Amino acid sequence: MSLRLYVPQDMAARAMGADQTAANLMAAAKAQGLDVQLIRNGSRGYFTVEPLVELDLGQGRIAYGPVTPECVAGLVAEGFFEGRAQTLRLGPVEQIPFLKRQTRLTFARAGLSDPLDLASYRQDGGFKGFERALSLGQAATVAEVKASGLRGRGGAGFPTGIKWETVRTAAASQKYIVCNADEGDSGTFADRLVMESDPFVLIEGMMIAGFAVGASKGYIYCRSEYPFAIDILNRAIAVLETEGLLGATAKPFAFDLEVRVGAGAYVCGEETALLESLEGRRGQVRAKPPLPALHGLFGKPTVINNVLSLAATPFILAEGAGAYQDFGVGRSRGTMPVQLAGDIAHGGVFETPFGLSLGDLVDDIGGGTESGRAVRAVQVGGPLGAYFPKRLFDTPFDYEAFAARGGLIGHGGVVVFNDTVDMARQARFAFEFCAIESCGKCTPCRIGSTRGVETLDTLLAGRGSQATLGLIADLSETMKFGSLCALGGFTPYPVMSALEHFPEDFHRHLPAAAEKLTWA
Repeated sequence: MSLRLYVPQDMAARAMGADQTAANLMAAAKAQGLDVQLIRNGSRGYFTVEPLVELDLGQGRIAYGPVTPECVAGLVAEGFFEGRAQTLRLGPVEQIPFLKRQTRLTFARAGLSDPLDLASYRQDGGFKGFERALSLGQAATVAEVKASGLRGRGGAGFPTGIKWETVRTAAASQKYIVCNADEGDSGTFADRLVMESDPFVLIEGMMIAGFAVGASKGYIYCRSEYPFAIDILNRAIAVLETEGLLGATAKPFAFDLEVRVGAGAYVCGEETALLESLEGRRGQVRAKPPLPALHGLFGKPTVINNVLSLAATPFILAEGAGAYQDFGVGRSRGTMPVQLAGDIAHGGVFETPFGLSLGDLVDDIGGGTESGRAVRAVQVGGPLGAYFPKRLFDTPFDYEAFAARGGLIGHGGVVVFNDTVDMARQARFAFEFCAIESCGKCTPCRIGSTRGVETLDTLLAGRGSQATLGLIADLSETMKFGSLCALGGFTPYPVMSALEHFPEDFHRHLPAAAEKLTWA
């Protein structure tokens, strides 16, 4: 009997030894004379248990994890290939609590098969969305995306359909689709999971966008730190070109797609700095207007969307706007791939409709801290996101609810800190991060962040006073309203939230003679 063995090939699994795990399992199978088919699938996104190995004996896939190379001999001795091994056994993969509780629309295919298996992609509903878009026509396709309520998943939350409509109605001989895959926020990895586990869904989303707005050329701008994603994307594009689905001569819609690799600058995640980099210049933020939708790449109308936004559109077109609208709350429709990281027991990508509380995500889904210590703070939205204390864990995970409490969802990263964290040092890190990553074009960001580091160094050295804290607030105010882009404009979020919610950490560094801190 032929057995099917699934071992993921994504970057996270490989970092934990998945390649050697696969080799050891196949060597053991050969030694027993077993007929085993090895499938290097994409990860399912439950990174705490990587490498997550799945064995299909013909009655469904049974998961084991984390199966490191050193574990293989013991598992085989227990009867792994007969389905008898209990060590590291997680049970039927669809019954694993972390996966079972998700609502997977964007990530429905992640981990099911080899990410480059086009036949499997089609079998699981791939290209249904693109085919429906072709039948609807351009205007109706854009209308469907608008009706779905899809908003940008890269941070700003701007309605995707409005952006598409602006580009569709712009008069130009050439238009572009640009995918922002420059995923640089700490604690975020959902873009990478799409690209490495289900690249065709991203490409299909770009094809839908290209058809909808009349763009014949697309670029995926990916950060250089994602070599496996870059390789898989290029190979996926080659597969579709060979099948006649992509390229200048593709039918029924000619769409040419290319992967471009960034050089590691965080600011190139900002859409206009990304365009500068794509055009071969230093990644610096452009003043707006003009908007990229009207004057974007090479001066032409350009749709710039995040990976998750584009990857959501095949479901919307395949199932209809109403099916997507059924999920979420208020103006936050559909699902959000929340990325749980930091000191967390169950880390990974958890796709869920908007509306689940922050506490449910951290304490229930995430299982609290891996260390066993108490949760003290959670940062949502990357290194420029606000810090939330436990008393705000009732906040629903949606754009408006977070904004009402001085936070932002951003790209959906949730980083958990235990009770050993010094929030004054975290505030310093925010300033330092901005100072290092600033493109230098505007003074508030370039100089304000540097002065912020110096001011907090004074405080942390025990030479601060109440006036020092006032200066931090003034710097934050200037950066928030004076910076050219969100890098400088959002840096005050972690700084001021740390000062507001954890004043004792700043007070601890003041000299005994200093005035008592009054920021609570």
